[in-house]
Amino acid sequence: MPTQTPAALRHHRPFVAFWFARVFTASGFQMLTVAIGWNLYQLTGNVLDLGLVGLVEFAPRVLFMLHTGHVADRYDRRKVAAICQTLQALIALALAIGSVTDSVTREMIFILAFLLGASRSFEMPTTQALLPSIVPTALFPRAVAAAQSAQQSATIVAPAVGGFLYAFGSIWVYGPTVLLYVIACCLMLNLPARQTPLNKGKATLDSLLAGIRFIRSRPDILGAISLDLFAVLLGGATALLPVFAKDILLTGPWGLGLLRSAPAVGALGMSLFLARYAVERNVGRTMFTAVGIFGVATIAFGLSTSFWFSLATLVVLGAADMISMVIRGSFVQLETPDDMRGRVSAVNGLFIGASNQLGEFESGLTAHWLGTVPAVVLGGVGTLAITGLWIKLFPGLAKRDRMSEIVAEAEKATV
Repeated sequence: MPTQTPAALRHHRPFVAFWFARVFTASGFQMLTVAIGWNLYQLTGNVLDLGLVGLVEFAPRVLFMLHTGHVADRYDRRKVAAICQTLQALIALALAIGSVTDSVTREMIFILAFLLGASRSFEMPTTQALLPSIVPTALFPRAVAAAQSAQQSATIVAPAVGGFLYAFGSIWVYGPTVLLYVIACCLMLNLPARQTPLNKGKATLDSLLAGIRFIRSRPDILGAISLDLFAVLLGGATALLPVFAKDILLTGPWGLGLLRSAPAVGALGMSLFLARYAVERNVGRTMFTAVGIFGVATIAFGLSTSFWFSLATLVVLGAADMISMVIRGSFVQLETPDDMRGRVSAVNGLFIGASNQLGEFESGLTAHWLGTVPAVVLGGVGTLAITGLWIKLFPGLAKRDRMSEIVAEAEKATV
C-alpha cells in the first residue's frame, strides 16, 4: 500500500483488500492488452485491426449498459465482480492454450475481445458502486484517488512486464494473467457485504433507465462525464502505440510495454498526491485545465520522433487525465444514492468505455485514412476544442467550487 495514503485508509482492512484486488485485476487486463495488441499486429500487420479490437471490446458496454447497472444494484456486488474476474481468467486461459497449440487467429482474438469487454462492462459499475460502502464518506475522495493508484501502479508495471515476457513467447504473458485474476477474485469475495438492502425490484424499463434520468437531471455530472467522453475519444492514441513503437520510434515489444506504462507513471504520481491532498476548491476549473493539458500532451506525443520525449509526454498526459478521473469519480458517486449507484455507474462506464475502446477505433480509422501522426495531432487539437466548448455549454461545472456538499459536511463532523 502506498505510504502516502492516509493512515485511516492504510489500516482499513476492507479497503486494503479492495486495493489489492484492483492491483491484480488491472495487472491482468494490462498484460492481456499488450499481448493481444502485439499478437494481432504480428498476425495481420493491419493498423485498422488494432482499432477494430477496441470497437469489439466496446460493443458489450452498449449492448448490456442498462442491465449491468441493474445487476450491480440487485445482486451482491462482491459476487458479481468475482464472476467477472473468473470469466477474464478463462479468457486468458483460452489464449494461453491457443498459444501452446499455435491456434490463435484473428477471429479468435476478436471473439475473446468481445467476451473480455462483456465481463468488464459488468465489473466496472459493480466495483465503482462497491467502494462507497466500504469507506467512510469523509475519506471517499481520497479513497477514489488511492484506488486509482492501485490501477496505475499495475498499469506501470504490468505492460512493461508483459512486453518483456512476450519476447519469450505469448504463453509467458497469458499464463500469469490467469493467476492474477484468480487472486483478485478471492480478495473480492472476502470483502464485507453491503450494509444497505439489495434492490429487489424487477428489471423494468423504467428502473433500467433510472440512471440515465438521474444524470440528465444533474448538469454538472452530465457535463463532467460527457467531457471525458469526447475529449479522450478524440485525444486517445493508445491503440496506435504498437505502430509508434515499431514504425516511428523504432523499438520492439519492450518499448511498447514502456510506452503503455508511461501514462500510468504520471497517473500514479498524481493519484498518490491526490490521495493525500484532495482537490477541495475550484474543482471545475481544475478539471478543465487538466483536460486542456491532456490535449497539448497528445499533440506533443504525435509530433515526437524521440522515444524518451514520447515517454515524457505520455507521463504528463497520464497525470492530467488522473485529475479529471478523480474529480469526476468522486462527486458522481457521492451525489448518487446507494440503491442507484450501479445504474449510474453503468452509464458512466459507457462514457468511459466510449472514450477508451471507441476512441481506439476512432484512432485506428483516422490513422488508416490520414496516417498515424496526423491522426494523433488532429485528436489533440479536437480535445482542446471540446474543452473550450464544454466551458460554454456547462458554465456551472466550470465554476464549481466544492467536490460535494456531502463531503464538506462529513469533514466538519470529523473535526
